[in-house]
Parts: sequence; C-alpha cells; structure tokens
Amino acid sequence: MEKDIGKIHKGEFQGSVTDIVVGIREYNGKVGVDIREFVSGEKYNGPTKKGLRIPAESFSKFKDMINSISEHDLKSSETDNSSTKKQGDEDLPDY
Repeated sequence: MEKDIGKIHKGEFQGSVTDIVVGIREYNGKVGVDIREFVSGEKYNGPTKKGLRIPAESFSKFKDMINSISEHDLKSSETDNSSTKKQGDEDLPDY
C-alpha cells in the first residue's frame, strides 16, 4: 500500500528542491506512516534517508503527542527567559 497524504516545501539548496512528504507506506510487510524528505534535482529525484516511519500500531500514540503541541509551544523562546530547564530535564509523559 502506498498513499501520499501531503507535502511541505522545505527549501532549495544548490539547485535541488526539498519537500517533506507524509505518506502511508508498507515496508517489510508492515504498514506505517512515513515522514520523509524528498529531493528533486538534476542528479537525483526521490526519497532521502532523512525521515522516520511510525508503525501503524504506534500511530495513535504519535497522533496524541502531536496533538498535544499548542501554537504557544511553537513560539520563539528568545523573549521568554522564565524557563531555566534544559531540554531533557522535564518528565515526559508516557503515551
């Protein structure tokens, strides 16, 4: 099974265009969500090694984690000096 869900334009570098493509793919007989960089250039067109695959049985947990991110979480922290915790110091919820 192969189905592209959508893509996000990442940028251009040295004549190559890079997009992030989200799709549903089968790999080794197992279906999962594939989030991967695809490049289009003079020498190569296709997927790169840069990406990840979420197995179908873990997709619900992944979706819960993504949906827990708010617009506020994505704002730049340059003006927010109130947080002194370093990345990795906080307790992460188990999904």
